[in-house]
Amino acid sequence: MWLIDGRRSEHVAVEDRGLQYGDGLFETMAVLDGRIRHLPLHLARLAEGCQRLGLPRRVLTPLRDELAALAASQHNAAVIKLIITRGEGPRGYAPPARPQPRRMLGVFAWPSWPASHYTRGVAVRVCDTRLGSNPQLAGIKHLNRLEQVLARREWSGKRWQEGLMMNTHNHVVCGTMSNVFAVKASRLLTPSLATCGVAGVMRAAVRRQAAALGLSCEECELGLDALAAADELFLTNALIGIWPVRRLGDHQRAVGPVTRQLQQAMGLAGARS
Repeated sequence: MWLIDGRRSEHVAVEDRGLQYGDGLFETMAVLDGRIRHLPLHLARLAEGCQRLGLPRRVLTPLRDELAALAASQHNAAVIKLIITRGEGPRGYAPPARPQPRRMLGVFAWPSWPASHYTRGVAVRVCDTRLGSNPQLAGIKHLNRLEQVLARREWSGKRWQEGLMMNTHNHVVCGTMSNVFAVKASRLLTPSLATCGVAGVMRAAVRRQAAALGLSCEECELGLDALAAADELFLTNALIGIWPVRRLGDHQRAVGPVTRQLQQAMGLAGARS
């Protein structure tokens, strides 16, 4: 089910710039017990994205009430996807002088992941597809995701649950759908997102929880050798919560105590996380 500009519909004009150029933003949100988890963090990232892309902030005004009502209507765990575009415009890259932004809200069933993804952990490969650098777009969740699409095409089946993506300088940035954390001597390390990658809401929530637990967390450049030498690895996003990494490529890893501590503290230790 989709709501487009507050009305039930599944159709947009072919002139919409989100379709034509990927000119817009999106959020994928977890609905649990009738509420959106970490909604303020999602809205803050949207506001930052609007500022970066020059989208009118008025598009955000009705969203909080619409999202709350849509979440409250769900009796089971669900997923809400929000898409904001610059709206329709003439042919050509130049944006319209007075854009009429469009908002789209879709509701989907909660994904079914094995409980073992949270307990035993997941297997992760390294993708060949690299992320290009663009500080103007780094961190925000814009609609241009072809790099992730190409990376996700690199495997199929159940052998791997996620793929790590590096930039052109051989630094790990993220997974195709997740952020990455390493633990070394009880200190959290997460890749810098200064030039590419998405600043995930669960990434922000984990960093906040780590601080509350007295755990330091540092953004830095991480190569594959640093990940291999880490005591623990885990992945995060708004839906999966925290997945420990039990295997990176051909190397087996143990699920460590810091990962477990964060899972428990944040209520992210089960398949409904």
